[in-house]
Amino acid sequence: MRQDDIMILKEIQKNTQMAMTAIDTLLDKTTDDEFTMKLSRQSIGYARIHNDAVEQLIEQQSGTYRGNQITDMMLKGSIHMNTLLDISTSHMAEMMIQGSNRGFTNVYKTVKHNTLAQDRAVELAQEFMDFETKSIEQMKEYL
Repeated sequence: MRQDDIMILKEIQKNTQMAMTAIDTLLDKTTDDEFTMKLSRQSIGYARIHNDAVEQLIEQQSGTYRGNQITDMMLKGSIHMNTLLDISTSHMAEMMIQGSNRGFTNVYKTVKHNTLAQDRAVELAQEFMDFETKSIEQMKEYL
């Protein structure tokens, strides 16, 4: 596996992990059952893509992305601060849209900067970006 593939897969792994952490944090705050179900389904989708990226990295005996507790704590703290005064479904949907936009942009930039990547990594990156686009559209319903 080329270094370009590894960079893309690690970026996918990082962004899916952040998305799952964000969803887990928001699920404790939402009272809308339909919104809760959408978030839970999104989390399952992120987990599937995350696991695919990890499997590809392990198959090639490449190290996986290792997040750290400080980053997780900062993400959770940011979510708690952003929902301190506003726990409306609309506000949480907006936060999810912003996160999905960041994830999409991060993976897109990584693909553009790693042009020697093979099909499997690029296909998974495209799948991730398609999933993010779909997630954004689903969250727009709650604005």
